[in-house]
Amino acid sequence: MYETKLSHILLGVRDLDRAVAFYTRFLNLRLVERVEDHHAFLSGGDAHHEIALLNVGPDAPQPPPDSVGLNHVAFQVPDRRSFARAFKVLTEAGLPVTTVDNRISYSIYFSDPDGNGIEIFYDIRHEPYGQPMWRGIRQPLPPETILAASDEDAAR
Repeated sequence: MYETKLSHILLGVRDLDRAVAFYTRFLNLRLVERVEDHHAFLSGGDAHHEIALLNVGPDAPQPPPDSVGLNHVAFQVPDRRSFARAFKVLTEAGLPVTTVDNRISYSIYFSDPDGNGIEIFYDIRHEPYGQPMWRGIRQPLPPETILAASDEDAAR
């Protein structure tokens, strides 16, 4: 057998400029390389890229809901404060989001401009109310719970 690890995700997009602007603004990724109007490579760390964007053109069809394929790409933030900041940035920009307490993570689900699913999450397994395993739990996560981290910072 051989060892593998996830390297990157390639997403099809209709407008490369719009997609690059979205991923750099809302996911704090940086543009590492662009190949004309065909590809863009973005990274949030040391890798050349974790997200590759492929321009499939403005008339590319949208996959049907609940079809086979990639459901979403997840990005982890290091702490509750960063999670609260991400929530504020997304909601203040008017992006529709769904917030969920999975008991292993707090999650924000939303879509990029082409409908590709995105998740930003904070791992809560080490918190007193966290669980070590998911077990299929999806509970509502009220905005006041998310924003409590910002309120705690402001009180300090």
